[in-house]
Amino acid sequence: MTSTSDWLVWALLSAVFAALTSVLAKVGIQNVDSDFATLIRTFVIVFVLGAFVLTTAKWTNPLTLPKKTLVFLGLSGLATCASWVCYFRALQIGEASKVAPIDKLSVVLVAIFAVVFLGERPSMKDWLGISMIGLGTIILALKR
Repeated sequence: MTSTSDWLVWALLSAVFAALTSVLAKVGIQNVDSDFATLIRTFVIVFVLGAFVLTTAKWTNPLTLPKKTLVFLGLSGLATCASWVCYFRALQIGEASKVAPIDKLSVVLVAIFAVVFLGERPSMKDWLGISMIGLGTIILALKR
C-alpha cells in the first residue's frame, strides 16, 4: 500500500528530471534538426521503458485493455508527440531558461481542462497558486 503523500515524491522527482531534460536537450540539439532529435529521444524512452516494463513483469497484452483506455492513451500519445515537437523546436531557437517556464503554462491549462473535462474543483488556495504560475509565465514572456 502506498501513502497518500507518495504522489508528492514522484511529482518532485518528475520536476527534477524534467529540468534535466531541458538542459540536456538544449546541449543535445545543437547542430541537429529538432524533429530528428525528438525521434532519437523517443527511441531511448521506448527502449528504456520497454526494458523496465518487461523486467518488472508489468507487460500485459494491450489488446485486452478496454477500447476507451486505448483511445485515450492514444490521444495522450499524440498530444505528447505534438508537445515534444513544439518544445524541442522552441528549445532549439530559444533560451532554455525562457522556453521551459513558458512550457509550464501547461500547469494553468491542466487546471482549466481538469475543471472543464474532469469536473475537478480546485480550492481558492489552489487557484491562487495556479494564477501565480500564470502571472510568472507572462512576466517571463515579456520582452526586456
